[in-house]
Amino acid sequence: MPAPARPDFAAIRAEFDLPEGFPPEVLGEAARAASRPPSQGRLDATDLALVTIDPPGSKDLDQAVGVARDGDGFRVHYAIADLGAVVEPGGALDTEVRRRGQTYYLPDGSVPLHPPVLSEDAASLLPDGPRAAVLWTIGLDAAGEVTDVDVRRAVVRSSARLDYAGVQADVDSGGPLHPAIAALPELGRLRRALAVARGAIELELPEQEVLPDGAGGWTVRVRARLDVESWNAEISLLTGMAAGAVMLRGGVGLLRTLPAPDAGALASFARTAAGLGFRTEPTVHAVAALLAGLPRDDAPALALRRAATTLLRGAGYTAFDVAGGVAAPDDPGHGGIGAPYAHVTAPLRRLVDRFGTEVCLALAAGEELPGWLRTALPVLPELMAASDSTAAKVDRACVDRTEAALLAGRIGEEFRVIVLRPSEADGAAGEVYLADPPVLARCDGPLEAGVTTTVRLVEADPATGRIAFSAAGA
Repeated sequence: MPAPARPDFAAIRAEFDLPEGFPPEVLGEAARAASRPPSQGRLDATDLALVTIDPPGSKDLDQAVGVARDGDGFRVHYAIADLGAVVEPGGALDTEVRRRGQTYYLPDGSVPLHPPVLSEDAASLLPDGPRAAVLWTIGLDAAGEVTDVDVRRAVVRSSARLDYAGVQADVDSGGPLHPAIAALPELGRLRRALAVARGAIELELPEQEVLPDGAGGWTVRVRARLDVESWNAEISLLTGMAAGAVMLRGGVGLLRTLPAPDAGALASFARTAAGLGFRTEPTVHAVAALLAGLPRDDAPALALRRAATTLLRGAGYTAFDVAGGVAAPDDPGHGGIGAPYAHVTAPLRRLVDRFGTEVCLALAAGEELPGWLRTALPVLPELMAASDSTAAKVDRACVDRTEAALLAGRIGEEFRVIVLRPSEADGAAGEVYLADPPVLARCDGPLEAGVTTTVRLVEADPATGRIAFSAAGA
């Protein structure tokens, strides 16, 4: 029996021209930056209870979090890796990270935005001593609504490197959580409820990831999102929303924008929902509430979540500088979040966050933005659009080629699948979801959305990632 096919991740690196290593001048600049102690004049916040929560083995730790009760409300401390303090504007490192845009993650290793001496060591919020950080302090009332925001440079100390599964196990067992996050479950639930009330549209489609199969190859699995991940994500979103508000008040910044769905899209979605057995009014808030209450693996629910992707189109970055003659956008919001929002919480892994953070620091301190920062803002949307597109294509290629490798020896077999999208009248293929192995693929022939049906595998090419099914009998 022939050995199973294997995906070629090196070919994906070459196809998308991902960089290999860093130029010597960039490594030298990064090493010098890593050796410098934190700058003077920072707030000493080493007494704060903070921890990081990331996947096991992560070293590029962007955020350290502390969530505590504060009277009837809450106090959030969110420390972010301070890349603005180590990347010299216009230097070799700055030039290189602008070229990269973000970290690219592949199953056999990442292509980092910054040299590991910074991203996995000196600038990472590892729990091995005081670290330079940008500290967001956010007060919230008993309902989880923001009451006050402060942001400044600080020195912090993370007391533990936690992982999602470990924290979730503590939650599920009823055991005590680390004191730094004792109030995270309560606030996380409140913030999630507020998101639905704002009209935040979350799809929660099955998230595929490529992992070693234990036999020297690779497999695909669906990653179940734990409650702890959702609560932690709410803290990141809370901070990004606070940053967006700071920028809009200050009249300058860089927002992550996504148009709210228009009336036509909402009406179309409501008709699709009715056809799948769900009832909703064609309003953002009604749709958000419906999606939030759907089961995770029910066939009609999965088809409806897939249909909801048509509501979230047109994401981008919008720079504005009122003093420089560039007005803030008429609609500054993000349709998936239900509020204005800016990226500031992942500067180790995403270029734009460093610049957004520097804008917020300047505005909070009542200072003028430096010239290099004002000059960079209008350039960043194009840089990030390009790197976001590449990252999405790289991720999809890794998953598709691994799926195809798993199915390559099974051409002609029949499978039970969930129909996510029916085939179109003009002959365009539909889309189906196979649960084991978890595969999303096109399918020809007559299909009805939201049903479980039998299809036949007609193509699986590990070199291209192309997979195609045909409806049985077609």
